[in-house]
Amino acid sequence: MPTAAQIEIVKRTIPVLRQHGETLTRHFYARLFEHAPDVRRYFNPAHQRSGGQQRALAGAILAYAQHIDDPAALSDAIEVIAQKHASLTIQPEHYPIVGEHLLASIREVLGDAATADVLDAWAAAYDELAGVFIERERTIYAEQRAHQGWAGFKPFTIVQRERESDNTVSLYLVPADGSEPPAHLPGQYVSIRVQDADGHTAMRNYSLSNAPGAAAYRISVKREVGDGEVPGGDVSNRIHDGLDQGDRLELSPPCGAFTLELPEPDDRPLVFIAGGIGITPLISMAHAALQASPSRRVIFIQAVRHGGLRPFTCELETLAGRYPSFSLHVCFTQPRETDGVGDPRAKRGELEPADLQRWIGGWEATYYFCGPLPMMSRVDRMLETHGVAIDDRRYECFGPAQPLAARADDEGTLEMHHEPTLA
Repeated sequence: MPTAAQIEIVKRTIPVLRQHGETLTRHFYARLFEHAPDVRRYFNPAHQRSGGQQRALAGAILAYAQHIDDPAALSDAIEVIAQKHASLTIQPEHYPIVGEHLLASIREVLGDAATADVLDAWAAAYDELAGVFIERERTIYAEQRAHQGWAGFKPFTIVQRERESDNTVSLYLVPADGSEPPAHLPGQYVSIRVQDADGHTAMRNYSLSNAPGAAAYRISVKREVGDGEVPGGDVSNRIHDGLDQGDRLELSPPCGAFTLELPEPDDRPLVFIAGGIGITPLISMAHAALQASPSRRVIFIQAVRHGGLRPFTCELETLAGRYPSFSLHVCFTQPRETDGVGDPRAKRGELEPADLQRWIGGWEATYYFCGPLPMMSRVDRMLETHGVAIDDRRYECFGPAQPLAARADDEGTLEMHHEPTLA
């Protein structure tokens, strides 16, 4: 545990971290991958190329420095990261490797500012935080073995493949050993482990998109095509082009902290706002909410560029027909000529406050939203502007998490989701 003097030293580095945080984390990842290349498989290379992973880690380090003497303020964020680490089977032996290269990066980037006292203070701070993660992840692995039947990666077989839209395909997976998949919590994800195009091990997270307790897990994967400067997604394209019924994947048990919280009062509306492939955890939540309380009002708002990219159309229509309490609305942000024409539930354009007011009938509700960062920032600002409490605005970022604009402040945040940060 850091001493009081070391805590003060760490806090005094906050201005330096604000100024040089991303430079530090870029140096750190380059150094880590050069000296410990085996850890590359835990990271999505697209997030390294975009800089999102470096920004996420810089924010995490800054937030930890700001709250080092108040660790309870970080408990929710630590849980999210620990869940992610467990999904990728991070082990205690990974932490010293990361710590070595983080401290070396502090020394090499900060130069004379990285005095012996600063390095000792950060070493103590890192060791304390690593211990928190190691203990929590050990508990998660024990819980997985006790309640889900396995920890680590286990072979699953694809029993069905289904096209959901022009760029999304679903795979239905069951354990290869013939056992039944344990029910997941609505909103959780699994990690899959495959070989990439170069024969290297690659791991990716995909939300479970079907109702909990189904006979198979369903993951729904968007093809990442790239745009010339940014290459397409290696694993998503492999899934679209190379995997079919009868093939096998390795899965880790369901993980994740972005889950539907039930029970809640039945007279309180539940609103799901999905952008693009961000629909995957939310459609699982919608199934679970309706099964738990068929009379509760559930408003599902789906935002897509156009009808060709709209997944789960038939499934959502079936829910709307089965449950009178379920209302479905679609925003086509770049509509084709006929998208939404003649459908009173559809809008041609971006989601606006007037749409929420009209479709919900007021602002008092519990909101879950997931999608591209700009869309989620807009939604969060709308809800904040109209008085929706932060506890009623629940969201998840795919990839390295970044603070939504309405929640950003001068002190930064520690909101990490679908990407490892400290290991």
